[in-house]
Amino acid sequence: MAFTQRRVLQILNKGEGHDTTSLACDIFLSSLIILNLLAVCLESIEGFRGQYSSELAAFELFSVMIFLVEYLLRIWSMAADDKNLSKTASGRRGSYVFSFTGIIDLAAILPSILPILFPGTDLRWLRVLRLVRLLKISHYSSALEDLFSAIYQERQSFVAALYLMAIALFLSSSMMYLAEYEAQPDNFQSIPHTMWWALVTLTTVGYGDVYPITGPGKIIGAMTALMGVCAVALLTGIVASAFSNQMARREAIFEAEVNAAMADGIITEDEAEHIEDLRGRFKISEQHAKAIFDNIAEQQDFDEIIEEKPKD
Repeated sequence: MAFTQRRVLQILNKGEGHDTTSLACDIFLSSLIILNLLAVCLESIEGFRGQYSSELAAFELFSVMIFLVEYLLRIWSMAADDKNLSKTASGRRGSYVFSFTGIIDLAAILPSILPILFPGTDLRWLRVLRLVRLLKISHYSSALEDLFSAIYQERQSFVAALYLMAIALFLSSSMMYLAEYEAQPDNFQSIPHTMWWALVTLTTVGYGDVYPITGPGKIIGAMTALMGVCAVALLTGIVASAFSNQMARREAIFEAEVNAAMADGIITEDEAEHIEDLRGRFKISEQHAKAIFDNIAEQQDFDEIIEEKPKD
């Protein structure tokens, strides 16, 4: 039973290069998710929905059955997840159910079940909610996890940048309200109303639906636009730096693990498995990993030569 659960979990999780069954499962589920997104978009076209309503309903039923089976299999096989910190099978299953991916997997099924439970539910909302299936791709890509992790590592800088953005928002809104209220009482009738203009200007969107017409207002608008460019560049730089620092930390951890495994000159099977698992989780390519191995091996040979060199 435990072996079967572990194998099912391996198949459902992101496949490695040698596991063709898991890779085939990944491709099938990813393709099904993309087709579901396409179906949701096409279903919003009234003429298309009317012509292919039966085909769309059959495809939706097929997709929901697949996602439901996948969800139940994940819950069942999670008992064999050795990487889970929980010691009991129920604890491991519960950690998946209430995790981000578990909630997304459940949310991918609910839009098709809700009309049965609540017949009067607005179908337009349900069609839009089915777009949450896009997030199921997180099973096979760590992009969202990497983004949240990078921002969390640089949270102090990120919060500081948001604080400066908030100051610029309130300052520009207040000044623009004072400058434009008499000339445009409808567009700048209060500071909260003016925040709409300030927000779209600071984010460099600039819809053009509201804009200053007085001299002081244009000067404030130009200053606000410049502050917006600086604020967006600052936030972008922080996120880019966070990604770079995160990759550097992962490479340092991976290199330290490889160095420790090669210290005795022999890499055991358990050490090799641990290093390969670490390489997969840290998204380090095989070529990069090989370069790290070769570099450490050369460094160790160099150290041995130095140690063996006779002293004068």
